[in-house]
Amino acid sequence: GKLDIDEITVLKSISLEGKLPISVVNYVVKTRESVVLYNAVWKGIYTKDDYIQQQQAKSILCSPILHQGKLIGLLYLENNLMEGTFTQTRLKIVDMLSSQVAISLENSLLYQTLENKVEQRTTQLATANQKITSLNKRLKKENIRMGTELDVAKQLQHMVLPKEAELLEVNNLDIVGFMEPAEEVGGDYYEVLNHDGHIKIGIGDVTGHGLESGVIMLMVQTTVRALLLAGIDNPETFLNIVNRTIYHNTQRMGTDKNLTLSLLDYKNGTLQLTGQHEEVLLVRKGGKIEQIDTLELGFMVGVIDDIAKFTSQQELTLQPGDGIVLYTDGITEAQNIEEEQYSLERLCEVVSGNWSGDAKHVQQAVIADVKNYIGIQKILDDITLLVLKQL
Repeated sequence: GKLDIDEITVLKSISLEGKLPISVVNYVVKTRESVVLYNAVWKGIYTKDDYIQQQQAKSILCSPILHQGKLIGLLYLENNLMEGTFTQTRLKIVDMLSSQVAISLENSLLYQTLENKVEQRTTQLATANQKITSLNKRLKKENIRMGTELDVAKQLQHMVLPKEAELLEVNNLDIVGFMEPAEEVGGDYYEVLNHDGHIKIGIGDVTGHGLESGVIMLMVQTTVRALLLAGIDNPETFLNIVNRTIYHNTQRMGTDKNLTLSLLDYKNGTLQLTGQHEEVLLVRKGGKIEQIDTLELGFMVGVIDDIAKFTSQQELTLQPGDGIVLYTDGITEAQNIEEEQYSLERLCEVVSGNWSGDAKHVQQAVIADVKNYIGIQKILDDITLLVLKQL
């Protein structure tokens, strides 16, 4: 409706229930401030809004349309496919559009006759609608472009993961790997390379997840493969070169992302372990587990240029039936509905209780238990697991 000093005009109202997030709309109406939500369904004070939960809305922008300090409308944009869609650049476009819409709406009230008012209002609203449609088209094109980039990155990640046939070619080891990203593109890394009998095994976790973390994961994978083919044998030298490469690349990117990374060199039942990551589980034939702390074996990769003084290595010996379990914190820190973590202790119990089976059996038992523990909760972090057993 419209309230004036001498006149009250009541217009037909339209219920917003179920069509928009009421809590967001009410806040904008009350404060006259724009609301920009990076990931509405998971972050911020509006996560419990019924509409946001039902629609699984991610990016939301709600902006007041003001004229001379008076609220005359709202502009609402939503994207339920990607988070962080509405950047500062797009907010400026929306602000410009809102100002034009506000002026157009207010000017339509200045005409003397009803005929002129109706005609001008129709014209102004049509113009505003065209601009909104144009903005929506631009956003749609941008969403398609970003979706294509994510899809390409996702395909690249899966393409470079070790293939089952490659793992079967590794002599004297039964190896199985598993990775499931929390987003379309993950930041976890695992690798099993076999070059002229030199077996290089790696596991890592880039901070965060999403496209940027996924790109850094691909950088690590490419660097490790190139160094192995170049014949770099010393584990500590190998890790330091990987670190220097990632450090300089992230500096060029202008990002502060880094990663934990452990590398293992296997030969004839002996493993040389270097690099800082989660505790390595050394599992003996009967299922007894030794937890190997990697804190003193390396440093976060990509933080500083040279980590040589922080790196060292530890030798592990495997007898037939022994093995190694590598994982990322997406497993141990997975949360159930009460926000309790899965924990390293539970992981060890499941591994030990299923160690009599082959590597595939152990991997399936762990993943099934983790997902059963999480239940209907959304996976908050990438999940990666690598199981190997000495034959």
